[in-house]
This record gives sequence, structure tokens and C-alpha cells, in this order.
Amino acid sequence: MSQGQPRRPPPEDRPVMYGDVFDVTGELAGQPVAPRDAAMLQSAEEVVLGQTQKGGPAAVMQSAAAINARAGHVGRAQVTGATADEGVTVTETELPGRRVVTESVAGQVVGQLVTPPRVVLTKPSGALDDEHAVTIGRAMEAVAAATAAAGKPVDQSDAAAIQAAEMRATGCTSVTVPGGVAAAAQAAADHNAAPAARDEDRIKLRDVLTEARGKLPADKAATREDAERVVSAEVRNRPDMATTPGGVADAVTAAARLNQERP
Repeated sequence: MSQGQPRRPPPEDRPVMYGDVFDVTGELAGQPVAPRDAAMLQSAEEVVLGQTQKGGPAAVMQSAAAINARAGHVGRAQVTGATADEGVTVTETELPGRRVVTESVAGQVVGQLVTPPRVVLTKPSGALDDEHAVTIGRAMEAVAAATAAAGKPVDQSDAAAIQAAEMRATGCTSVTVPGGVAAAAQAAADHNAAPAARDEDRIKLRDVLTEARGKLPADKAATREDAERVVSAEVRNRPDMATTPGGVADAVTAAARLNQERP
């Protein structure tokens, strides 16, 4: 989830303030992050998102509040004044092809998550017709063949999404398939991250995902659960916490949606 990054480490003799971890201003910026603030935002995230987002604003606040409580800067049941007055909110907006979740504390935005729209579950995943369904491997090949993202240099968010997709397709939850598409994606991301890599020499998504099905020892119909795992992996590795338009997360989500809507 995109959020203000710490602008400076706080001195050891004072608490972690909101202004240290989020790009906020005014009274809120100078107030310490308190445990009940974090608990309130965590509850709001769980209502809208179904879980606390790893690396999201609530998780950041929980970490800061724990530091403050251990140091005795705040009480474990304390709530910040601005938060007590104005509360916290997590709102969800559906836009064409995008789902935007915005999180605010005391009226100021502290994070935003941008993903494909959710897949509506119309039938159990186990009831999908695998023979005619769009598979995860086919979804990855679609990125290479027909989207604007095909020419995007592979970065760590792409590698993470591809690894999650491979794991969901093959059922291998702990080991990257040797010579598989995830291994190729990680090698590409490492190559592209090298300071000496020139733009023309960077490995693109099309280079990794073309004929992806041939690099998978197994494949399966894309489901809502698969899409959620791939989206989560991709956004966790992007500073702006937004999926790449036409990228791996978008493609697997689109495949899962098609499978659910298939008669």
C-alpha cells in the first residue's frame, strides 16, 4: 500500500511520530503512534480487505506503536488525540478495471492500494471445468503476447508475482521449480537491477513469459484464491502498492474472473 516513507529515524529519546512514518502534516505529524490507533486501523482493514495487509499502514502503525509502548512513551491502551477526535477510515472504490482502497487517519491519507477488481465467486473453485477454463500458465502467456506490459523490464514485483503464480499452478509451496518460469523471472529481475544494466539489455516480461506453460511441470484453472495470492505478492514488492496494468496479477485475476463467469 503506497504510503509516506520515514523521512528520518526518530531520536532514541522520543517516540515514533506519525510524521516519521507517513507523509502527514499538522497536529497529526507531531503525535506519537499509539497502540489503540493501530488496533483501530487494523480492525478497519480487516472489515474491508478481509485481513491486515502485510506492509500496509496498519502493520506500520503496529510496529511503531509497539516500539513506543516498549520504551514507555505511550500506554498500551492509549489513543492519539487526533485519532480519537477524527477516527480512522478504510474506503473502497471501484473504478473501470481498478479497485482503489484508501486508508486515512484523522482525515489524512496514510496509504492507498490499487489492484484489479475482486473476482466474484459464483461457483466453488473445485467446480470449475478445467478442460475449458483459463489456466494460470495461459494467463502468464497472455501477458507476453497481448498486453502493454510485455515490454516492461522484469523487476522484483514481477518476479514475486510469477513465483506466486507458479506455486499456485504447480502446488509446490516451498521450492522454485529448477529451470522454471519463476527461476527465470528472478534471474531477470536480478540482472535488470544491476547498476550497469542498459535499458536495451534489460530482460522484458515477454522474454520470461513466452511459452510459460512449457516451463511449468503442472498447471491449473485460475481461481479467485490464486488471483488473490498473486496480487498480494506483486503489490507487496512495489513501493506504490499498485499492480502493473496488464501485468501478471492483472492477467491471473482476469483469468479467474473469466472462469467464474463461464456458463
